[in-house]
Amino acid sequence: MQERESILVDLMSKPGPAAPTAAKTVQIAILGTGMGGLCMAAQLRRAGIDSFVMIEKAGEIGGTWRDNIYPGSGCDVPSHLYSFSFEPKVDWSRKFALQPEILDYMKQVARKYGLRPFIRFNTEVAEARFDEAESLWRIRTTAGEEITANVVVSGTGQLNRPAYPKIAGLETFAGKAFHSARWDYDVDLTDKNVAVIGNGASAIQFVPEIAPKVKKLTIFQRSANWIVPKPDRPYTEFEKKMFRRFPWLVKLHRYQIYLTLERNFLAFIQGSFFGKLFERASRKEIETHIKDPELAKKLTPDYPAGCKRILLSNDWFPTMARPNVNVETSHIARATPEGLVTEDGVAHKADVIIYSTGFETTTFLAPMKIVGRGGRDLNDVWAKGAEAHRGVAVAGFPNFFILYGPNTNLGHNSIIFMLECQVNYILQCIEALRSPKVKSIEVRKEAEDAFNRELQEDMQRTVWAAGCSSWYKTAEGKVTNNWSTFTMRYWWQMRHPDFAEYALGA
Repeated sequence: MQERESILVDLMSKPGPAAPTAAKTVQIAILGTGMGGLCMAAQLRRAGIDSFVMIEKAGEIGGTWRDNIYPGSGCDVPSHLYSFSFEPKVDWSRKFALQPEILDYMKQVARKYGLRPFIRFNTEVAEARFDEAESLWRIRTTAGEEITANVVVSGTGQLNRPAYPKIAGLETFAGKAFHSARWDYDVDLTDKNVAVIGNGASAIQFVPEIAPKVKKLTIFQRSANWIVPKPDRPYTEFEKKMFRRFPWLVKLHRYQIYLTLERNFLAFIQGSFFGKLFERASRKEIETHIKDPELAKKLTPDYPAGCKRILLSNDWFPTMARPNVNVETSHIARATPEGLVTEDGVAHKADVIIYSTGFETTTFLAPMKIVGRGGRDLNDVWAKGAEAHRGVAVAGFPNFFILYGPNTNLGHNSIIFMLECQVNYILQCIEALRSPKVKSIEVRKEAEDAFNRELQEDMQRTVWAAGCSSWYKTAEGKVTNNWSTFTMRYWWQMRHPDFAEYALGA
C-alpha cells in the first residue's frame, strides 16, 4: 500500500505483497471465524498464502453475528462501513443492517475466498504454548488434539463470552432464564411476565421487539444510557442500482460515513461541545416520548455522554412509555422461585428472566491459556489489565498476534476499519518470518511499555476516564478496551511495522 493512498477509499483494497519464491512456508493458525478471523484469512489468500488453518469452536462461522440472534439484533455502524473495503457489498438493504444480513455477508466472503476448507469447526482451543526450541506454537484442543503452527493470530474478539449476573438464589427460579446472546426461541414470551436484567446495547434492540407481546415487562436498570435517534432507513432500489453501476459511488459513500463518524470522536473528549450535543439530542427524545416526570428522571443519565456507550434507537423511549413496561432502579437483592426481589423489599413476579448483562470484556483471551517464553501465562501478565503493543503484540509471546485486542475498541467508528489496519500490519510481520533467517518475531518490552504509557496518558482527556463504570475498563479503573483518539492516527501507526521495535530471532 502506498503511503499517500487514500485511507478512506482504498484502505486495504489491495492484497499484501506477493511472497518471494525463496521464502519459507509459515504455518499460521487463526483462532475464530468472526470478522477478524475472516479478514485475516481472506487477506492471506489474496496475498497468495494458503498455509493456514482456522480453528472455530462452533459449528458455523460468524462470531458475535452467529451468536446474537435475539429479536431486532443489528449493527449500530452503517452497513457500508461495517464491511471490508476489499469486499464491498453494493446491495445492503438498509443503512444499519440487521444480524441475518450481516451473517449472510460473512458467509459470502467465506465462499468467495474459499475459506471453508481451511476451517476446523467444532474445535475449541484449551491452550497454546510456545515451543522455544522449535520456535513454534503447540495448540491443544479441549479434545486433546495437538495442532502446531509457526504463527498464531487470535481473532476471538472482545465480545464473545456472555457475562452473567451474580444474584443469590438464581438457581431456585422456577421459570425459564437465558442470556440475550444465547437467545432461546423455544421460550414463548406471549402474555408472560418477563424480567430483563440490564438495559444496554442488546436490550435497546430486543426490548421494543418483545414488549408488545408480553403481559408485563420489568427492566432492571443499573444506570440510564444516553440514547439518540438512529438515522436508519431502507436503501431505495434506485440507490442500490447506482451502487451496482458505479462502484466509485460505494467508495464515496464509505468515505462520507467514515468522516461523519470520525468527527464524532470529539464527543468523547471531556467537556466537549459535541458531547453536549449528544446529551441535548437524548434529552429531547425523552421530553418527546416520556410524559411521566418520575420515569423521565429514571431514564436520564447522571454522567457525561460517552462515558458509557452512546446508544442508537428510535423506539426505546416510546417502548418505555408503554403501560405494560416498568423501569426498576432498585438493585436486585435475590431471586426466588417466583421471580426477583429488590433491595426495597418489593417482589417482582417473573415467568421468564432475560440476562442482558453484556460480556466479559476485560479478560480478552480467557478461558484459553496462552503460554509464551519461560512459561509466562498471558492471563498472569494481564492480571492488572490487558495491554499490547498497538493492540496486536505482547512482549514475551513471539509469533503471536491479536485482532481486536486491548485498546482497539471504538465508541465512534467502525471496528472493521481497525481490523483491516491490524491485518495489514500482521501480514507484514508474517512476511518477515518468511525469510529463512528469521524464526521468530517478538515485540520489545520497552517499545510496548512506551506505546501504552502514551496511550494511557492520551486516555485521560477522554470521558472514558471520567469516573463512571463501564465495560471499557477494569474494576480498578484502567481503560483496557478503547482506542484513545481518532482512528486516523491508528491507521498512520499501523501502515508498516517498525521492526526496530521487534526482536527478530534466527
